[in-house]
Amino acid sequence: MSDLYIGLMSGTSLDGIDGVLADFSGPRMRVTHHASAAFAPALRAELLALNTPGDNELHRAALAGNALSRAYAEVVQALLQRSGLPAHAIRAIGAHGQTVRHRPQEFDGTGYTLQLLNPALLAERTGITVVADLRSRDVAAGGQGAPLVPAFHQGIFGRPDETVLVLNIGGISNLSVLGADGRVLGFDCGPGNALMDHWCQLHTGQPFDRDGAWAATGQVLPGLLTSLMQEPFLHKPPPKSTGRDLFNPPWLATHLEPFGHANPADVQATLTEFTATACSACVDSYKIDSKTLAVCGGGALNAQLMRRLQALCPSLQVVATDALGLPALQVEAAAFAWLARQAMHQAPGNLPSVTGAAGARVLGAVYPA
Repeated sequence: MSDLYIGLMSGTSLDGIDGVLADFSGPRMRVTHHASAAFAPALRAELLALNTPGDNELHRAALAGNALSRAYAEVVQALLQRSGLPAHAIRAIGAHGQTVRHRPQEFDGTGYTLQLLNPALLAERTGITVVADLRSRDVAAGGQGAPLVPAFHQGIFGRPDETVLVLNIGGISNLSVLGADGRVLGFDCGPGNALMDHWCQLHTGQPFDRDGAWAATGQVLPGLLTSLMQEPFLHKPPPKSTGRDLFNPPWLATHLEPFGHANPADVQATLTEFTATACSACVDSYKIDSKTLAVCGGGALNAQLMRRLQALCPSLQVVATDALGLPALQVEAAAFAWLARQAMHQAPGNLPSVTGAAGARVLGAVYPA
């Protein structure tokens, strides 16, 4: 039976879709092909809008899920074309969907996490079994539903001789602590690229600050940084997770009110420093015998952010996960290929030590080809 899986990821940064073809037949997983696609501007705008309450949400969310599934299917077709493989050679697709709400344990004690997708349509479009809705079972079991990647990180990056720290910086940042003794912790640190991208789009018209070049021209505003760092979420103990429900433009606007005439480049520099500071504060709590902080996600491509992380974590070597054998933009998609494989083998995909769930659970709903 095939041990080839496709993983599809579109994260909170809303920068597009990453897909990988992963081969699990050897002693270690191997990514054989990678494909990515930017969101069409209208779809990106609608997905962003659906992060906040609005008119006719159910109808709009259903159509956005359809559009996202078609875009996912195009990435799958690109992977099949590049690999020369037919659809039936792939055991399953692990499809994350687009998170538009993440409120575990809130309101009624259970809360919810909501990822837009039409997995049935994706299965129809690709002819491949789809595993989706990968977070809600963990939430039902009392967990945060996030982060789910630390178990995968342990298998790929874990070492028996040191604690490895893996920092994923997408729209939100999360840290995996891979203990030399095999114990794994993980939690969301706070904002990743979401606030930086929003401010960059607002003031330059560009979707993100390439290489952090704009931030590098500004000066950090100490008063604003202090205000941002007072956010209670940053000081909660794990398990914890967050999203655009908290770190969003209205939240930022509240903190910016006393700094109404600030230079936009200085605000961008401060937001970059905010992400670096929130992440480094988490790292400081767990670095123990670590030598390396491996960074993945789009934040690994932000040279200014990486420089600030290195300055704030001087005892560690701050590198992109490329140096550990898996390119930074492939890690999360590969994790969802792994999660699909776990589901197809009826094996747990969560770590209660990370999410706080009552126990290990098989994650995801399966839509057969």
